[in-house]
Amino acid sequence: MTQQTLTNDLGFTAYLPGRSGYDEQRGQPFRPDMDARPALVARAFTAHDVRMAVLAAGERGLPLAVQATGHGTHVASDGGLLLKTTDMNTVTVDPHRRTATVGPGAVWGDVLAAAAPYGLAPLSGSSPTVGVTGYTLGGGLGWLARRYGFAADSVLSAQVVTADGRIVTADAEHNPELFWALRGGGGNFGVVTSLEFRLYPVAEVWAGAVTFAVTDAAAQLAAYRDWAATAPPELSTAAVLTRERTLVIKAVGPDRAAVEPLLRRMGTVIQDDLRLIPFASAAMGGNPAVTLELYKSLPDEVLESAVDVDGAAVEVRHWGGAIATPGPDAGPVSHRDTEFSVIVTKRVALPYVTGRSFLNFSNDPARVANAYTAANLERLREVKRAWDPGNMFRLNLNIQP
Repeated sequence: MTQQTLTNDLGFTAYLPGRSGYDEQRGQPFRPDMDARPALVARAFTAHDVRMAVLAAGERGLPLAVQATGHGTHVASDGGLLLKTTDMNTVTVDPHRRTATVGPGAVWGDVLAAAAPYGLAPLSGSSPTVGVTGYTLGGGLGWLARRYGFAADSVLSAQVVTADGRIVTADAEHNPELFWALRGGGGNFGVVTSLEFRLYPVAEVWAGAVTFAVTDAAAQLAAYRDWAATAPPELSTAAVLTRERTLVIKAVGPDRAAVEPLLRRMGTVIQDDLRLIPFASAAMGGNPAVTLELYKSLPDEVLESAVDVDGAAVEVRHWGGAIATPGPDAGPVSHRDTEFSVIVTKRVALPYVTGRSFLNFSNDPARVANAYTAANLERLREVKRAWDPGNMFRLNLNIQP
């Protein structure tokens, strides 16, 4: 045991400012403009470690931020306790029940690898390096979403360390209001130390990208929008105008035939990488959402404004399908009647702004309320008041109690 770690008095491995290991453990979050200096970094290996860290934060009056895979935090943990759950990366697959149970440090690549031998797939993100828990708690819009819904919709249960240091189960029978809030409300209600969710019988997909020459970017994106209204729900697509001014159609679906009518509309093909591959290999990537708007309908003027931004990429993604038809027990993920999201990699004021947002795509704490309907936001606040009245878990996309 070296001097940078403290376990005797705190009950968990901790790193303090100015001591060896602190800079390595506080790490660098996904946002390059953030260089946080927490008062204490706690490294957790078990749910008990998490519990002790939460109790230590409460005793010292410190806000607590959780970081597992590098994509958090959205708010600097200066002066707070930064809880690292990276080492809690277990993945267990039950092929008979078609479920996976994961620790908070697991990334989607871990789950994809564990599920693939059974012909199963999770509702994973756009990259295998994305953390499972944070992505799922924020909603989780993946390439199977039009077919099976948001990742949050597939959650069956969670083990949670609460603000008062209890370790509880949240599912349909135990703490159902907490269970509801976790499935789309982010990390506002406790530290999730285990997450169980459904897997789906998807072994192979037609996936990849077809690149086209740009003749009239706005018109080509409009053609994509018009075609999308006819797309079957098992097909997910996006149209990307790259910074280099090529047009890329991304697609994931059970066969190529469904997307062929669109490809014939787009013009001259530069490169065609659409092929039958294992779903685990279908990492489609994405663009940083500097500007994100959600639309129920997508006017031409929006597309024209987006493509006029110099040096920016524009991504138009089709929603709908199972996203819009959740079960009666779905969590707080809102704006399910969205048909298209528009991402621009520079700040721009698009016309016909709806004010809606999606938690996973947001890095602005000021817009958290826009991710929910008024009724869901008020219900989330009620759950927050019940489970974290002191707002210990506020170094995030925070829901005020």
